[in-house]
Amino acid sequence: MAEAELNKNRRSLWLRSERAFGLESVRKIDLNKRAAAAAQTVAAVAVGPAQMPAPSHSAAPLATGAAITRPQKLAALAQLDIERVKPCTRCRLCQSRTQTVFGEGDVDAKIFFVGEGPGENEDLQGRPFVGRAGELLNKMIAGMGLRREDVFIANIVKCRPPGNRQPAPDEVQSCTPYLVEQLQTIRPRVIVTLGLPAAKYMLDSNLTMGRLRGNWHEWRGIKLMPTFHPAYLLRCYTDENRSAVWSDLKKVMAEVGLSIPGRRGE
Repeated sequence: MAEAELNKNRRSLWLRSERAFGLESVRKIDLNKRAAAAAQTVAAVAVGPAQMPAPSHSAAPLATGAAITRPQKLAALAQLDIERVKPCTRCRLCQSRTQTVFGEGDVDAKIFFVGEGPGENEDLQGRPFVGRAGELLNKMIAGMGLRREDVFIANIVKCRPPGNRQPAPDEVQSCTPYLVEQLQTIRPRVIVTLGLPAAKYMLDSNLTMGRLRGNWHEWRGIKLMPTFHPAYLLRCYTDENRSAVWSDLKKVMAEVGLSIPGRRGE
């Protein structure tokens, strides 16, 4: 492919990445320079579908070498979404989806929320956590003094399981390499898993939520805090469960250096 055409494609990828992650494109910039820089990371991060590795919980910690710049992250994630996630047919979930749900948020986020999978509203809108559970998650994030745009939100599978059932093991195995690449690119300070299925996958654990939540764990060198899924809180909205989640979130806030506001009764 001619160099001019490559540059054109890179500029297009950059602009799409701006839109995909809720950012307005900045006009007075040297797109050729930023696209060229992004292309280096795209080549390093992207893995062809045929070579996509199965997720490994025993993998080494994430590399701590040269930092990936924001434009490089945007370009790498946009390419992952557009070229590999959207057309993915690696498991049966592709047969019933309306659209894939890649995830959204700040590519420089310190906190990365991981849920189980898209529900009906997410499948229709192509965005994670937009139903009633999403409204509660937004309130949880606001309680931390943040906006939804300040964190990153994704799921262990990118397509809605029929009937909102839990993803099957082979579906998880097929889809989670995408999540691993998102985490490798964003490099958050803390991962917060929402619900038991996400915690069990990320920690390769069969422990109960009662044994997992409230305690720090680690995924490839990144601290991980399991907590209840917002949908569970909606079903079991008790003072005890609400206090448990707030306790988990306060530990996350302390870890990333956020001030902890007082709550009534505390």
